[in-house]
Amino acid sequence: MPAKQIEVEGYDEVGAIMAYEQGDLDDEGTIELFQRLIDSGLVFRLQGHYGRTVMALIKGGYIRRPT
Repeated sequence: MPAKQIEVEGYDEVGAIMAYEQGDLDDEGTIELFQRLIDSGLVFRLQGHYGRTVMALIKGGYIRRPT
């Protein structure tokens, strides 16, 4: 069974996660991915690495906490 595509407002989160894990996202793409993951709440359903990375990006001022 193929992986279910998760698309939010025309953004392919699964494709972006795969690109991130393969090292294919630049800094801007990585920041956009993690902001979208925290905004959607999906980050809390993924491996612990994603939650830790989100916290580091928030502390560094690269992304904001969800509103």
